[in-house]
Amino acid sequence: MPPVRVLIVDDSTTMRALFTTILEEAPGITVIDHAANAEEARRLIARDYPDVVTLDVEMPGTSGLELLREVMAERPLPIIMLSSLTQKGSAATLEALELGAYDCFPKPRAATMEEFRKIGPRLAKLVKAAAAGKAVNAKAASGEVLVGSDYMPGDGVIVLVGNTGGVEMVSAIVHRLPANCPPVIVHLGDAHNVADALVEKLDKSARPAVRAAYDGVPLERGNVYVLREATRHAVVDRWPDAAIRLIDGEPIAGHRPSANLLLQSVAKTAGGRAAVGMLSGIGDDGVAVLAALRGAGAPTLAVLPDEAKARELPEQAAMIGGATPRSLEDLGRALLMHGAAAAMAA
Repeated sequence: MPPVRVLIVDDSTTMRALFTTILEEAPGITVIDHAANAEEARRLIARDYPDVVTLDVEMPGTSGLELLREVMAERPLPIIMLSSLTQKGSAATLEALELGAYDCFPKPRAATMEEFRKIGPRLAKLVKAAAAGKAVNAKAASGEVLVGSDYMPGDGVIVLVGNTGGVEMVSAIVHRLPANCPPVIVHLGDAHNVADALVEKLDKSARPAVRAAYDGVPLERGNVYVLREATRHAVVDRWPDAAIRLIDGEPIAGHRPSANLLLQSVAKTAGGRAAVGMLSGIGDDGVAVLAALRGAGAPTLAVLPDEAKARELPEQAAMIGGATPRSLEDLGRALLMHGAAAAMAA
């Protein structure tokens, strides 16, 4: 299999050298060239059409976001945004994802080889996933509600799990939820750094209320709860009168918050009243608990891999976890109707 061909775009000579070194050290990746500004990047993209581009957000002149918008409109390709801004859950990160960036990755705080080698394996994995994924143009989220005006939710809970590419899918689903939807918990994995900007934007445009999850917040109809903390795990601690609890603990299989732990708590407390959707993402966090959820009577669905930027998570959810593959629209509608069907049968 030929190596993934990467173009690095950054106005800093030091950053270009550091990123080149850590990516060249990863097997299966080769850095084909560098660009210090948008003009050079345009020329090299047109000449070489790399498999993946890493692009700095904060460049002088034409910014990384402006160049991203231009490339995705003219000839989309997988672009990973690299910036210190991505560490703050900023609006710039969310804008980059909405414009079609494959993902956003934080630069180390210190520009040293020691710090860069710590993030090398994660960045290499992301680059390979981007090369195997797909580049998509930005699409405006549809405002059409997924269910009819006579929709009556049950007393259940919906959980959406994703990371790379999952932010855009969450936005697409939330924009189509009715105002009286069951409580929805959103687990964004490594994409938690965009949670604050996502909450602020969705709460202004979606029918249900969208809020950042905090310790002890009750699960109530008409609310979407986005997990935002990277220092604590989240669980649903009781049923009925359910609430989200944030708990201390070491990462589980490298993840904090852990989707496996969250879903395990949901299987134990909500059982068949829950409904779970696995979205675009890398890795398998959450997959191990899907069988237990189905055993408790909860539907487990996965977006069609061909619809996902990152197909690894939905593929693993279907092949190993036994989740039912659905289009994103069908997945959202089915999650809503599970609760409604339970209400009508009661």
